Amino acid sequence: MLKDFVKGIWRENPVFVQVLGMCPTLAVTTSLINGLSMGLATTFVLIASGLAISSLRKVIPDQVRIASFMIIIASFVTVVKLLFEAHIPTISTQLGPYLPLIVTNCIILGRQEAFASKEPVSRSLMDALGMGLGFAFALVVLGSVRELFYQGTIADVEILGSWYKSMIIMVQPAGAFISLSILVALFKKLSSRG
Repeated sequence: MLKDFVKGIWRENPVFVQVLGMCPTLAVTTSLINGLSMGLATTFVLIASGLAISSLRKVIPDQVRIASFMIIIASFVTVVKLLFEAHIPTISTQLGPYLPLIVTNCIILGRQEAFASKEPVSRSLMDALGMGLGFAFALVVLGSVRELFYQGTIADVEILGSWYKSMIIMVQPAGAFISLSILVALFKKLSSRG
């Protein structure tokens, strides 16, 4: 069961290895806080929907399997969206439409179809936790890099000092693509050594 957990963080990382979930990955990672928030929201939905689907896997008919998965996923996304709006409205506003779009994130539906619908609850939990934390890890790293080179800060803590001149490209789509491509290459290089 430990390998189900670890694979999502490193060997099968959804962003750095499988290159999945690119819409939120590129759109919301302008800062560490935004990346962490989206990563944790996605992790919650992955775990909750994975547990539900794994628990119900023997009673969901094959003919309505995907539709059932989408309803379960959408229910948990609604819970996350309402919690964000009620308790952290600033972050909810910053994440904008990407928070409710977790429903369409291919990582979530893919894990439910490939793993949770076929495995017992305990393995499904470990898989969802690993994939979710792997996704959150990637978003935090990308958000930190983009925030550092844009503002000279990480989590609003000054790192580079007042002398640093902001790189405006880092909050634009081009900066997201450039940063992600460098991080994917670095991740691949580090993975090939192990």
